[in-house]
Amino acid sequence: MSFGKMNVRVDIILTNSFKDAEGFAVNADTTIASIRAYKEDKHGSERWANMAAFSSATTLFRFRKIPGVNVDTTMAIVCDGKRYNIISAEDVRGRRMYIEIFAERITPSKK
Repeated sequence: MSFGKMNVRVDIILTNSFKDAEGFAVNADTTIASIRAYKEDKHGSERWANMAAFSSATTLFRFRKIPGVNVDTTMAIVCDGKRYNIISAEDVRGRRMYIEIFAERITPSKK
């Protein structure tokens, strides 16, 4: 994957939950890393059709492995002001160079 294809800035976020002074649960986001990534949205190609196991995935992210950081499904990605839940995170071809993430876009509910 060339550096030119990784043209989207993403933040990898970990949401922590803690109790405030009054005892209420509060969620706080911690940015684990801000990196460049390749982003591909779901479309009707043969490749996405073959990935039926990830039918809820709407976006694919691919980026270089970050030393000392293990990306997993408890984290989220923020890209262009939109938030994505990580469904699957795996090493591309087992070479420990790139991480491939299938994510589902979170759309806020309207009240």
